[in-house]
Amino acid sequence: MKSRHVLLLSLSLAALGAGRPDSIYARGASQNKGISLIIRADDIGSSHAANVACIRSYAEGIAKSVEVMTPCGWFPEAVKMLNDNPALDVGVHVVLTSEWENIKWRPLTDSPSLTDADGYFYPTIGRRKNAPAGTALREANWKIEEIEKEMRAQIELAVRKIPHVSHLTCHMGCSGWDPKVKELWDNLAKEYKLDISTSDYGVKRFPGYQKAGDKEERIRKFIEALEALKPGTYLFVEHPGLNTAEMHAIGHQGYYDVAEDRDAVTAVFTSDKVKKKIEELGIKLISYADLKKMNKR
Repeated sequence: MKSRHVLLLSLSLAALGAGRPDSIYARGASQNKGISLIIRADDIGSSHAANVACIRSYAEGIAKSVEVMTPCGWFPEAVKMLNDNPALDVGVHVVLTSEWENIKWRPLTDSPSLTDADGYFYPTIGRRKNAPAGTALREANWKIEEIEKEMRAQIELAVRKIPHVSHLTCHMGCSGWDPKVKELWDNLAKEYKLDISTSDYGVKRFPGYQKAGDKEERIRKFIEALEALKPGTYLFVEHPGLNTAEMHAIGHQGYYDVAEDRDAVTAVFTSDKVKKKIEELGIKLISYADLKKMNKR
C-alpha cells in the first residue's frame, strides 16, 4: 500500500512539473516539428574579429556552418580555430572581390586580368551606383582561365588546410554573374565533391530580423520570425563580428557602421533568448553537411 502511495505521489509531482518552463523546453526539443534551420556564419578569415565572432557563434550559439576566405590575411588563424573545432561545418567561400576601403585582398595566383592597377581584386563584380570606372570585375578584361586557376587555388588551399571542408559558396556573388563562370563553378563544385546546393534540397530563406536596428530589436524580431516558421528547411546567412577598433577601421561608402552591425549579428547568434526559443519550438539546427543526409527534392 505504501509503495502505491509513493507511486501516486511521484506521478502527481511529475504532472505538476510538466508545466515548468524547463520541462516545456525539454518537450519542445524532443518533438520533431519538421522544421530545420541552417545558420551560416560568413567571412571567417577576413579579420581577427570575424574569426573570434564566427567561432563564438558556433561554440556559444546557433551557427552550424561557417564560410572561410582563403586569400585574406587572417586565414592562418582561422585554420587553427577551425581545426580546433572539427564538428563545425566549413565551406570554401571563394573570393574574387575586395570590397573594403582600408584593407585589400590579392589573388593567390598570378591572375592580372582579375586585379586593378595595384594588384588587388576589384571592389565588386558589378559596379556600385555612383562608383568610378575601374572598380568592377565585370567591366575588366577578365579571362575565364585565370578565374579557374584562382578558384582552384583557393579550393585546394582550404581542402589541404581544413580536412573537414564540405561545400562551396561564393563571396559577393562571384559564382553566377556570367554563364561561363557559372558553368565553371558548377564543374569545380562537382570535381572537388563540394557540390552541396541548398536549392537541390528545397531550402528556403529565413527572414531573420530583416532591417531591425539594435541588438534587442534584432533578437525580438528574430524570435518572432522563428515562431512564424512552418515545416520545411530554412537558411539564414549573416556575418558575425565584434565592436572592436579593428572592425571600426573596416568599411566602404554606404556601409561604415560595420563594427556595430556585425557585433549585433553575434549578439543574435549567441542570445540565450534565441537559443531557448529554438529549443522550445523544436527547431532542428543543421549544417550544409547535414543536407547530404536528406532526400533531394
